[in-house]
Amino acid sequence: MQWTLVIPVKPLARAKSRLSDTAADGLRPGLALAFAQDTVAAALACPQVGDVAVVTGDALAGRELAALGARIVADEPGGGLNAALAHGARVIRSRRAETPVAALNADLPALRPAELSRVLAAAAQFPRAFLPDAAAIGTTLLTAAGGRELHPAFGVDSRARHRASGAVELGLDAVDSVRQDVDTGEDLRAALALGVGPRTAAATARLLIPGQ
Repeated sequence: MQWTLVIPVKPLARAKSRLSDTAADGLRPGLALAFAQDTVAAALACPQVGDVAVVTGDALAGRELAALGARIVADEPGGGLNAALAHGARVIRSRRAETPVAALNADLPALRPAELSRVLAAAAQFPRAFLPDAAAIGTTLLTAAGGRELHPAFGVDSRARHRASGAVELGLDAVDSVRQDVDTGEDLRAALALGVGPRTAAATARLLIPGQ
């Protein structure tokens, strides 16, 4: 099964505000872009992935991620994360109605194609499925089989909300790179310990990160 991934990228100037204790205002947009670039590059290298659609209204992010091979979908709703994901899924399904789609966070800089492949293979057994994040509170991946609506409910307590929506929680071991999103300095240290992609490695080389 070949999936189309929908990856939302918010305006870089407003991204990663919770990293303020680790990166200055002027550095956070570059970090957010590096996270997205490494996430998209790893996703495109996954054999289970046929296409990556990035939903964004940020011109720089759109140019840089298109250069990696992603399809750019304008964030026309401008209504936040879940609206962007639903819009991206509709755009994809307007061309190929039965395409299986998966929403993936843009801040997975340690993402490994082989681990993503394992998660997607497991998700293919269910109409809708999701993978909790490393903190076991949020969600990093939500899938919908062909003909099924995605019904994204990302945000606070999204693990509980996706479970309540009927999506199956995937209980997989050894897929840490797919779980480790980055919102805080602690998250970034955990991602660095797993081993991040080249753009994130370059962007974080300028930071003084305790415990790195």
